[in-house]
Amino acid sequence: MQADKELDTSGLNCPLPILKAKKALAELNSGQLLKVIATDPSSSRDFQAFARQTGHELVAQESQGDKLIHWLRRR
Repeated sequence: MQADKELDTSGLNCPLPILKAKKALAELNSGQLLKVIATDPSSSRDFQAFARQTGHELVAQESQGDKLIHWLRRR
């Protein structure tokens, strides 16, 4: 997947990855893709809830070593 914007929140704990992602999504146009890199283990659950509550699409979540990658499409 090709991200329109990438956000590295490594080392940050909840709720900072979500807050930074919310701000980054606001800078994108509808349909554009945001890639969020996180290290907080609870971020997977947090981004699922965030997508449900905001209407943004959680396209995919993957793990790469100690990094968790979340792909969000702006509504």
